[in-house]
Amino acid sequence: GRWLVGTGTAAASFPAGTLPSTAAVTAEPGGTFTVRISASDIGTGARTALTLIAADALRVPSERIDVRLGDSDFGPSGIAAGSMGTRSWGWAVAAAAEELRERLVPAGELPPEGITVRSDTTAAIAALAAKERHTWGAQFAEVAVDVTTGEVRVRRMLGVFAAGRIVNPLTARNQLVGGMIWGISMALHEEAVRDPASGALYGADLAGYHVATHADVPLEVEAVWVDDHDPDDPVGIKGIGEVGIVGAAAAVANAVWHATGVRHRGLPIRPDRVLRAGGPHA
Repeated sequence: GRWLVGTGTAAASFPAGTLPSTAAVTAEPGGTFTVRISASDIGTGARTALTLIAADALRVPSERIDVRLGDSDFGPSGIAAGSMGTRSWGWAVAAAAEELRERLVPAGELPPEGITVRSDTTAAIAALAAKERHTWGAQFAEVAVDVTTGEVRVRRMLGVFAAGRIVNPLTARNQLVGGMIWGISMALHEEAVRDPASGALYGADLAGYHVATHADVPLEVEAVWVDDHDPDDPVGIKGIGEVGIVGAAAAVANAVWHATGVRHRGLPIRPDRVLRAGGPHA
C-alpha cells in the first residue's frame, strides 16, 4: 500500500566513568547488615542495586541488607549522572562489605554497636590505568513511512549492549528500553523551537512540548546484552542510564533513509519534512 518499510542500525558508546565515593557497612548484632552511603535513588533502582551488590560481597541473602541513602552525614559520594551512579557507589559498597566479611570470620560475638567498616575509593580511582572504558551497544529499528502524509511509525526496535556486570536484569532492561523509547521521541517528535522575536521557547512545558506517548511507541521494543567482562576493570559494573538512547535516533533515521531513499540530517523527522524531501521511493 502507501507504506514504505525500511530498516536501520546504529552503533552506541558511552563512557564508563567513576566518581570517588565513600560508604560504610555495619554488621549488626541481630545478623543483619546496614549500608550507609550518601547516594541518591532518582527512580533508577539504585537502592535495589546496592542491596544486591552488598549481599553478593557479604555472601548473605539480600533480605539481611538494609541500605540507607541520601544523607550527607554518611560522607561524600558521586552523583547520579553520566551513567556513573551505580558504578561509583557499587565500588565503595563492595569494598567496605568485602573488608567487613574478612573481619567477621575470626571476630566471634559482635559488640552491641556492631562492627563498621568504611571505604573511600578516591585513591583507588586515582591509581586506575589511564585507558578508555566504555559501555557499547548497537540498535536496530524497522520503520514504516506513509508516502501520503509523511508520517513515520517505528514498528519494532532492538538494542544489544555490552555493559559489563549486570547487577539487576529487570531494572537494567527497563533502563535500556526506556533509553530507546527516548531515542524514538528524539528522532520523530522532540524539538526546541525559539521565538525569533523574544528568544523564548515555544512549548516550554510538557503541556505543549511533544514527547513520545504510548501510541508512538511500538509493542516490540527489546533490549538484550552480551557478556562483557573486562579483567582490567576492578569494578566490572558499567553505566546503562544513557547508552540506551545513544544511536537510537540514528537507527530510526537510517531506517527512514532505507524506506524513502532520502537522508534526514536534522531531527525530528517530522511529516512535513518527509513530504518536502520526497525521494526516489516516495
